Amino acid sequence: MERPSSHEVRAELDRVKHGKMYRSTLKSTIYVLVTVAAFAILVATLWMPVLEVYGGSMEPTLQEGNLVAAVKSGDFKTGDVIAFYYNNKILVKRVIAGPGDWVDITKDGTVTVNGQQLEEPYVDELAYGDTNIDLPYQVPDGRWFVMGDHRSVSVDSRNKSIGPVAAEQVVGKLVYTIWPLSQLGSVN
Repeated sequence: MERPSSHEVRAELDRVKHGKMYRSTLKSTIYVLVTVAAFAILVATLWMPVLEVYGGSMEPTLQEGNLVAAVKSGDFKTGDVIAFYYNNKILVKRVIAGPGDWVDITKDGTVTVNGQQLEEPYVDELAYGDTNIDLPYQVPDGRWFVMGDHRSVSVDSRNKSIGPVAAEQVVGKLVYTIWPLSQLGSVN
C-alpha cells in the first residue's frame, strides 16, 4: 500500500477543516434563524398581531383578504381603525366616538359627535344602515362607538347586537396594510 503524498494529506486536512467550518456555520445560521423566528412570533403575539380582514364593511379603506398589522393600544381617537372581538370573531371598524360622547345620525347617514358633523373622507356613500339604537346616543364609560366605512352593509355600534365596544374586547389599532403588496401602506 502506497503512502499518500504531502499534497494529498494537505488536501484531505483542508477538506475536513472546511467540513467542520461548514457544519459550524450551518449550526450558527440555524440558531440565529430560530431565535429571529421566536422573537417575531413573540412580537406578533404580544405587541403587533397580524390580522386578516373578512367581509366588506370597511370598503373602500380595507378589502376582504387584506392582511393588516395592529398595535396593541387602548388610546384611540376618532378616525382610528380598530380590531375587536365579537362572538369569537375579530371585527374591524372605525372609531367614531369615545366614552361620554354623544352620537347622532340623520336618516341620510350624516354623523355628528357632540353636535359637530364628522368629516369622513373615507366613506364613499353615507347611509343610515342597520340602526336600531335610540339616537342621540351617549357612549358609556370605557367604551367606543364604532362604524364600518361601507355604511350600508356594516353592522356596528348602530345596532344593539354589537353596541359600543368595551376596552377588553379590543385587539388593537390597525396601523399598516401588509398584503396585498399593491396596497402596502398605513391604514387611514
